[in-house]
Amino acid sequence: MITNNKEKNIKKDQETKEEDNLDKAKASANNQNEVKEKTVEEKLKEAEEKLLRSLAEIENQRRRFEKEIKDAFEFGSYNFAKESLAILDNLQRAKEAIKNDEKLKHNTDLDKFLENIAIIEKDLITIFEKNNIKKIVSDNKKFDPNFHQAMSEVEDDNVDPGTILQEMQAGYMLGERLLRPALVSVAKKKVPEHQENEGKKAEK
Repeated sequence: MITNNKEKNIKKDQETKEEDNLDKAKASANNQNEVKEKTVEEKLKEAEEKLLRSLAEIENQRRRFEKEIKDAFEFGSYNFAKESLAILDNLQRAKEAIKNDEKLKHNTDLDKFLENIAIIEKDLITIFEKNNIKKIVSDNKKFDPNFHQAMSEVEDDNVDPGTILQEMQAGYMLGERLLRPALVSVAKKKVPEHQENEGKKAEK
């Protein structure tokens, strides 16, 4: 009897263990299914995030390349435009030198020669303007340090202080960018004689 009871107990334990193992296996299978389902969702989300990041990087690269190309083009144009101004300067200086040359003043062909130089000068200015290179207007304008460089100050009570009296060298813009400032002389108020004398005494 005792032996039979033992056998029955052992059998029950085995059955219980088998049931437990079966339950564990089912639970494990369910968990694995849940994990698999989550992994698929996560993978889709990760893929979507990676795609969005990649698209953002591509867009940033495209903008960066566009800016680099634009900067390179503008830098090259800027240098070329700035150096080209020397051609116009030399042409204008040559024209003035020829006009003021005593030996050439009585030459009958002088006017025709100057006329040809004026045509070349005009053509050159037209080319500049077509390429967005424009002269800074300075005559009778207020001095602006963004566009002008003061080479001298001249006492003049007939105009407001800071008014440009004379342009020594023309300034130019390339679009919105300064190629070179205009070199100018600027009006200032006359100093009363007694103040001027006092100033000289103070210096001594």
